[in-house]
Amino acid sequence: MIKKPQAPDNPRTNRLLSVLPDDEYGRLLPQMELVTLPLGKCLSETSGQMKYVYFPTTAIVSLLHVMDNGASGEIAIVGNDGIIGIAVFMGGETTPNRAIVQSAGEAFKLNGAALRTEFNRSGAVQQLLLRYTMALLAQMAQTAACNRHHSVDQQLCRWLLLSIDRLPTNELVMTQDLIANMLGVRREGVTVAAGKLQKAGLITYSRGRIIVLDRPGLEARVCECYSVVKTEFSRLLPDLVAD
Repeated sequence: MIKKPQAPDNPRTNRLLSVLPDDEYGRLLPQMELVTLPLGKCLSETSGQMKYVYFPTTAIVSLLHVMDNGASGEIAIVGNDGIIGIAVFMGGETTPNRAIVQSAGEAFKLNGAALRTEFNRSGAVQQLLLRYTMALLAQMAQTAACNRHHSVDQQLCRWLLLSIDRLPTNELVMTQDLIANMLGVRREGVTVAAGKLQKAGLITYSRGRIIVLDRPGLEARVCECYSVVKTEFSRLLPDLVAD
């Protein structure tokens, strides 16, 4: 599957921003700042207040639930389809999750107060962000069910597909330790699952670099959770520009 290159320095590369009417987009644009997000950067910490929100263009961010003992598991993936910092406009002030950059890239940073002002106009921004929040909650719920009921092999397929859906290429840079942390499983489980996918000719994996070779093969192997998340996203946000 060949993807069209994206322009990380264009805010409209983010699909939420791409469908905003010109008036709303024009009010937000002067306050946006292009930032580079390195792998592993923490954008928000559990119970921490967020001063800024982020609209990824080529970066991918994982939302993690962190336990008291430090163990964590991924509950959602956000890329060029979304925004990091829903607590800023939903009124929670703080977030119960940690946001970690899963795939390095670019994003546009916006002061939370500016977004809140636009959200409170009760116009297009509010409608779009509320629908996006519903889609994100659906992804979180399905991820929880998947992690409980499906094999590591299936979880890895789901994670790979959701990730490359939000990237300009079919290549990810990610160590097995980080993948294990995202999925909330032991590193050995990721090693075995990745080995199966590589042996089947679906991916190549070497030195923290994963390339998806056979997307249809992954889709045939993945559990129903991937299609459930994708279908719900399309239902709630049918106007978003596809890759």
